[in-house]
Amino acid sequence: MDIKTYLANRRQLVDDTLTQLLPPPGNQLDRHVESMNYSLQAGGKRVRPILCMAAAEALLGRELDPRLLPVACALECIHTYSLIHDDLPAMDNDALRRGKPTNHTIYGEAGAILAGDGLLTFAFELLSRDDTPGLLPAGGRLRLIHLLAQAIGPLGMVGGQALDMAAEDRPISLAELQMIHRCKTGALITASVQTGAVLGQASEAQFQALTAYAGHLGLAFQIVDDLLNVEGTPEQLGKAAGSDAHHRKATYPALFGVDGTRKLAQESVQAAISELVGFDRNADPLRHLAEYIYRRTC
Repeated sequence: MDIKTYLANRRQLVDDTLTQLLPPPGNQLDRHVESMNYSLQAGGKRVRPILCMAAAEALLGRELDPRLLPVACALECIHTYSLIHDDLPAMDNDALRRGKPTNHTIYGEAGAILAGDGLLTFAFELLSRDDTPGLLPAGGRLRLIHLLAQAIGPLGMVGGQALDMAAEDRPISLAELQMIHRCKTGALITASVQTGAVLGQASEAQFQALTAYAGHLGLAFQIVDDLLNVEGTPEQLGKAAGSDAHHRKATYPALFGVDGTRKLAQESVQAAISELVGFDRNADPLRHLAEYIYRRTC
C-alpha cells in the first residue's frame, strides 16, 4: 500500500470533520474559539486519530466507517491541548510549533491555557454525545472515556509532563527516562490504538495484541523525537532544534548516543510490527505506520 496516500486521505478526513465539529464563530467567544482553532488547524500530522482509525479498520475491514471520525477528532483535540500547554513559558517556553508562532505568543498565556482547557473538555463532549460514537452502546462509550481519561491524567500524559519537568538539570536512569516517555508520549498513543480496538469490537486477545503494538510504537515515536531534536533542522521540525539539550532534558541520545538511539528505535518498530502477526492484511496500515514513524523527518 502507499502509506503517504493513506495518511493524506485520512488526515484530510480528520481536518474536514474538525471544521464541522468545532463551535462556530459568531458570538462573544470568538477570540477563544479562534485560539482553539489556531493550534488545532496548524498543520498536524494527525497520527493519533489515524492510529485509532487504522486499528478499527484492522478489525472491521479497510472501508472506513464515518462514525469513527468524531472519536478520532477527540484524540486530536486532546493532543493539541497537550502541545499548547507544553509550549507555555512555565513548561518548555517554545516560540514555534509546526513552523508557526506558538499559541501563547499570539493569544497570551491566559488565552493559550484556556484554549488548551477548551480543547480537552470539548474532546470529552464529543465522546459523550448521544450520537458519538455511533458504533457503541453506552457501556462501550464509557470504556472509551475511561481509557482516555486514564491515559491523559496523573498516571499518563499529565503525570509524564510532571516527571519530565522534574528531571531537568539532573542525571536520570534509563528506568526513569522510560517512565517519563511511557507516560508523556506513549500513553496517548496507546489509548489511540485501544480506542480503535474498542470501536472495532476487538476480542480480548486482539485488544492485548494491539495494546502491545501501541506500547512499542509509542516508545519508537519518542525515541525518534529525541533523535530529530538532535539531528533535525528548525525548518524540518517547525520549532527550534536542540531544545532538549538547551533545557538539559533527559533523552535517549544523551544516554545511548545517536547510533545507539537509532538502533533502539528500529528495534521498537520491529517489535511493534511483530505484535500484529495474528492480523490479516487489513492491519497493513498499522504495519506501515510503524515504519513511517521510524523514517519521519518532522
